[in-house]
Amino acid sequence: MDVVKDLVKELSDEIEDYTHRFNTEDQVEWNLVLQEVASFIEADPVMVLNDDNTIVITSSRLTETGAPLLEQGMIVGQLSLADALIIGNCNNQVKFSELTVDMFRMLQALEREPMNLASQMNKPGIQEAADKPTRRENPHKYLLYKPTFSQLYTFLAASFKELPANSVLLIYLSATGVFPTGRSDGEGPYDFGGVLTNSNRDIINGDAIHKRNQSHKEMHCLHPGDLYPFTRKPLFIIVDSSNSVAYKNFTNLFGQPLVCLLSPTAYPKALQDQSQRGSLFTLFLNNPLMAFLFVSGLSSMRRGLWEKCQEYLRKINRDIAQLLTHSRSIDQAFLQFFGDEFLRLLLTRFVFCSATMRMHKAFRETRNYPESYPQLPRDETVENPHLQKHILELASILDVRNIFENPMDDY
Repeated sequence: MDVVKDLVKELSDEIEDYTHRFNTEDQVEWNLVLQEVASFIEADPVMVLNDDNTIVITSSRLTETGAPLLEQGMIVGQLSLADALIIGNCNNQVKFSELTVDMFRMLQALEREPMNLASQMNKPGIQEAADKPTRRENPHKYLLYKPTFSQLYTFLAASFKELPANSVLLIYLSATGVFPTGRSDGEGPYDFGGVLTNSNRDIINGDAIHKRNQSHKEMHCLHPGDLYPFTRKPLFIIVDSSNSVAYKNFTNLFGQPLVCLLSPTAYPKALQDQSQRGSLFTLFLNNPLMAFLFVSGLSSMRRGLWEKCQEYLRKINRDIAQLLTHSRSIDQAFLQFFGDEFLRLLLTRFVFCSATMRMHKAFRETRNYPESYPQLPRDETVENPHLQKHILELASILDVRNIFENPMDDY
């Protein structure tokens, strides 16, 4: 981040020099680029502060101790995440170049923390060479900003074709919802709408689109049915959209592992105004503590308390992992993905997100909660009393206990 700030200062000076020297007309556009970078850097809703009030840069990459470890004897699949398609088309969301803040956060969640060079230097060369093969690579990622349907399908097909054996393809969609128009006779995979991957404003003039839309489906809407052919291989889908529930109507035709994690379709009024700075659901998957602080109304925190809460959150994650692997009624698809560190962390964070929102007093409606396909057994996961107790404990550490319901009060 320090390097980024130096580069922004350098770019700002260069732009000033350039516009003075050449008296050009594109100064406004260059200033817009600077504004984009500034907003992007400041997108995190919570600041972590050192004792001298300098900001601590928090990383959301996967660390050696990040994902909960598998216990001896846990029966989970041996699949590993090989490829990820990260697709972004959210109107008005902070972005830099062709990277929205949601895309950036998901990108970070699928990266390992680079090993500290200093600790590498201390190792004898032979030992380092021996260590290397045990460490898995990062999954290969395609970043698609506002792709047309044909671009998206081309990359999907290419990734599907190259996917190695025993590997998973992850598809992350952060996009505006497209809702079904009019009454539909059927309940097929194209009847519930989907998400808009490209607003195609530049492609056809607006009137034509508008007229066509009344009777035909939106051309650049990705429907659940569009992904059916790709369920011939293990597929892990994350949909962050106002119509994410369209993907609840999935059908697993080929019997391969398939999971969809779906965002809430609406948020309480107080949180809606913040949507420019990225989606709350994606923030939970990327940095669950920051998301928890944000829904608790906290905007800054001391480093010592942050680290104490992170430690407690790691304990919560370990417990969620146990809840999932010990559940008697959970769909096996979840466990088939559980052998991969990245997917294991995403699944435990999803359960934490869902449990937090169900207990938060502002989240009153069903549409305020995340969902999944297949459904998780609620009483054993997102509404498990043991997990709810942990969340209340975390809230007490932060002194925000009063904004969460205590489900025990109902008994």
